[in-house]
Amino acid sequence: MGIDVPAVAGEDQNEIQEPPPSIPEDGLKIEFDNDWVHLRSSNTEPIIRIYAESSFETTANNIALRAYAVISRSLARLKGSSIP
Repeated sequence: MGIDVPAVAGEDQNEIQEPPPSIPEDGLKIEFDNDWVHLRSSNTEPIIRIYAESSFETTANNIALRAYAVISRSLARLKGSSIP
């Protein structure tokens, strides 16, 4: 049931960070100097979970929102339709 997150993110990973350091064994993890975001598919639902961590809640929220936007555009492109 899981979604192949690295495949969905594809080249759009570069919009989150250039170059994208990813750890694909359990989804996609992108690390910054002091922050990170982890995208992984659920094993029980057809969704992608987004986890972000930072020293500041606002920064973590912004990283998660940016990752959501990138994944949404990638999924829309793959499905040929718009995702809200």
